Amino acid sequence: MFGWFKKWRRDRIARQPFPSRWRAIIEANVPYYRLLPGDDRVELLRHVRIFLAEKRFEGVQGFVVTDEVRLTIAAMACVLLLHRTTNYFSGLKTIIIYPGSFVSSHVERFDSGFELIGPETRLGEAWHRGPILLSWPDVQEAMGETTDGSNVVYHEFTHHLDWSVGRGEGSRIFDRRKDLKRWLEVLSREYLRLQKDVQRGRDTFLDDYGAESPAEFFAVVTECFFEMSRDLRDHHPELYEQLKIFYHQDPAALMENLPE
Repeated sequence: MFGWFKKWRRDRIARQPFPSRWRAIIEANVPYYRLLPGDDRVELLRHVRIFLAEKRFEGVQGFVVTDEVRLTIAAMACVLLLHRTTNYFSGLKTIIIYPGSFVSSHVERFDSGFELIGPETRLGEAWHRGPILLSWPDVQEAMGETTDGSNVVYHEFTHHLDWSVGRGEGSRIFDRRKDLKRWLEVLSREYLRLQKDVQRGRDTFLDDYGAESPAEFFAVVTECFFEMSRDLRDHHPELYEQLKIFYHQDPAALMENLPE
């Protein structure tokens, strides 16, 4: 009953006209939107409508949340939802925006069982079944035509997407067991390869922060997939192919179809 009502309410929200001034903000601030064909743009704006209706934005330390802030973050987050069954980041209710980097508690665990707890400066943070925290200046960094593979919105929302898979977030991504097996094989192998390269001090295409954990690896490669798609495809072709399957998108092809 409640599932039917949620679908009815979302369909009703999605049918509302999308204000032209909102569309102008997204077109100016979200580079990936400008790559999308018409049907995908329509789908993304529909997702943004629902996202904005269901999530709460809060500014802290004097930061004022504007339509530009809400629309930019919502559109970047919804890029991850294109072409997939979605429950809009299940468990996420609030996005908290800081006027700059912020300090958060950090726990470092050692093999001996010892834990070191201390402050750490962050640009973004995602809490399981909790809020996402973002530094607005670092969101703005992702608004340009960047080629550094860094996008704090993609990174933090990937964590929530990861936690939500199986609860309405693309739970039918892999129709066959062998496809799921292949996904796990490739990501595990690439993660271990990055860990080994970082431990040995080798230069890596992927940000070495991805060697911290499988969750951070998935967030880092997602950033690269959407921000440096052709480079990722060239350096890690098998990984790129698996991300194409997971996200049902091919950003490298979109880049190649741009007019000269």
